[in-house]
Amino acid sequence: MIALETTVLDRLGNVEARADSFTGVQVDSRRVAPGDLFVAVGGGSAFVDDALIRGAAVTLEPHDAFAALAHVAREVRERSSARIVAITGSMGKTSTKDILAALSAPSARTIAAEASFNNEIGVPLTLCRLEEDTEVCILELAMRGFGQIATLAEIAQPQIGVVTNVGPVHLELVDSLDGVARAKGELIAALPAGGTAIVPVDFPVSRDDVEVVRVGAQEAIRVEGRTVVGGVSFNFTAQHQVENAATALAALTALGLPRPESVDVDFARWRGEEQELPGGGLLINDAYNANPVSMRAALAYLAERAGARRRVAILGDMAELGRTGPEYHREVGAAAAELGVDELLAVGELARGYLEAGVPGRWVANVHDALRQVDELVRPGDAVLVKASRAVGLEAVAAALTQIPTTT
Repeated sequence: MIALETTVLDRLGNVEARADSFTGVQVDSRRVAPGDLFVAVGGGSAFVDDALIRGAAVTLEPHDAFAALAHVAREVRERSSARIVAITGSMGKTSTKDILAALSAPSARTIAAEASFNNEIGVPLTLCRLEEDTEVCILELAMRGFGQIATLAEIAQPQIGVVTNVGPVHLELVDSLDGVARAKGELIAALPAGGTAIVPVDFPVSRDDVEVVRVGAQEAIRVEGRTVVGGVSFNFTAQHQVENAATALAALTALGLPRPESVDVDFARWRGEEQELPGGGLLINDAYNANPVSMRAALAYLAERAGARRRVAILGDMAELGRTGPEYHREVGAAAAELGVDELLAVGELARGYLEAGVPGRWVANVHDALRQVDELVRPGDAVLVKASRAVGLEAVAAALTQIPTTT
């Protein structure tokens, strides 16, 4: 991190300083390295001594943890000359971030948000990784309601804003798809004059002082287990990643960086991970999150990858859909039936709606009950999709199928 003087912490809270400056920021004492600032978020005050033992140069017990992190991140951002790309969208933002990072890294000193570091803690922590020689910083911005993206963008000051898509996500907070578009549009509103907005073909942009790049349907070629998009060979085959790759390529062009011939993307955990199962079976572990659009895409990918294998879908609730939730669950169940799912295990109260469309299957109340069904449900040679909103915790089911530890 670009070094900051401890004086930037004045009036933010209780400061214990063992040095005049710090060169990193952490909120987890286990990740503290010598020279870091440790910010005690939530119950973090109990770990101040641990942070000091691990070499923290400064500890801060803040009056307002989010405001303190934002203040420190602004200080780092203002001292950096890096180009900042901020990515938001109803789905695909983490994968688009991962793809852009893989595209950018060969030609520019690049940092990108870890996993889904995309909120009022994660965005400042990513900005606090900026070094003097960082050329590109790729951020992911999440939203739970109106105003959150605007707040994160004010801290990050991006020159390039990317909206991957608009879909039925967080509807209980913003009420409608128009509300989702308005919330995502806060990123475009925050761009400086002369900035670049990369958006879907139908996304409304009223500004005339930014360059607008619209990304539509893309053609892709599959060659020997890889997918070629825009002349670049990628290490994925899933169709829903094609649009993410095209969006990332548009951002790469906006950065003025060359396209590599081939890249291998290190996607974040539990987002379409594929692993072999006994008897020639296949697990598609997409347990990190879910919404109606991504559910249909994942079911289509299950059908594509299954071939002649039996198709099993273990699907949990899709959260934050508000009053539209039951209908969206029925629609996903209809898609599962249309795509030839042989058996569906529905997990959670809303997930009952999947079975109302006539797809063969059974219902359980929670992930613990689902774990009791796995041995009976999945046969050797099956192709299995595991997907739900993050709160359901279906990564435990995926781990049981492969006996992989679920700890992060």
